[in-house]
Amino acid sequence: MDTHKVSEWMTTDVISVAPGTTLPEALTLMREKHIRRLPVVDEGRLVGIVTYGDLREAGPSDATGLSIHEIGYLLQRLGVEKLMTRKPITVHPDTALTEAARLMLQHKIGALPVLRDGQLVGIITESDIFRAFMRLLDKETVAVGAV
Repeated sequence: MDTHKVSEWMTTDVISVAPGTTLPEALTLMREKHIRRLPVVDEGRLVGIVTYGDLREAGPSDATGLSIHEIGYLLQRLGVEKLMTRKPITVHPDTALTEAARLMLQHKIGALPVLRDGQLVGIITESDIFRAFMRLLDKETVAVGAV
């Protein structure tokens, strides 16, 4: 698996948002596209990443003195730049798949944006790594069974 690169397994058709994208817009996009993470891109550069959990946790606190209408009004205008993780850990397309997996485990994250020359070219997720592992394991099983 050390010989396999991130570029072989990453998603290249990356759905991203601008920093000013509102919380409701980002949530709608995630639900429609069945994704849990959105890279945040400003003028072609990755500036952060926001997850479904980040957006879900942005709800109102019981400690607030605001009315439900005031909270709703504020949340409708809250941009993802207020919730995103800035300077996310990234990898290059030539990074070994095992290194990407190690980074995800070490930092307890589920995805890594993939950058080439500072430009977002993909995203590798834990699901991509599981898929690679299963496919490679299946090939190994078939090869052993054929001997």
